[in-house]
Amino acid sequence: MAVSDPLGDMLTRIRNAQMRGKSVVKTPASRLREGVLTVLETEGYIRGYSRTEFGNGQAEFDIELKYFDGEPVIRTIERVSRPGRRVYSSVKTLPQVNNGLGVSIVSTPKGVMPDWQAREENVGGEVLCRVF
Repeated sequence: MAVSDPLGDMLTRIRNAQMRGKSVVKTPASRLREGVLTVLETEGYIRGYSRTEFGNGQAEFDIELKYFDGEPVIRTIERVSRPGRRVYSSVKTLPQVNNGLGVSIVSTPKGVMPDWQAREENVGGEVLCRVF
């Protein structure tokens, strides 16, 4: 079955796996998902991810979730911009998550990046999700 919101599907898989205490979760691969996973890894919210190639151009990501003292490192992860309602933001109006303790992931013309990096590079874009 086709998924109408692939990024939202990945975020839901991460959220559900953490509620069950799983160490690894699998999701289909795409360039947008890879960009978001790279940001989550560099910001320290996940241990890492690896790409598994199948035949016919199919691929899958294995995401290693991160825990601290038995609690998930990601407290909340939620989709901001949805297929039915896109949310765009200029540099001046980029949202901060919990006074800078969390991160908003933004898709810009220079690639997918966290909100603080978008401010440094002076670019706005689509606010994909919010992580704390």
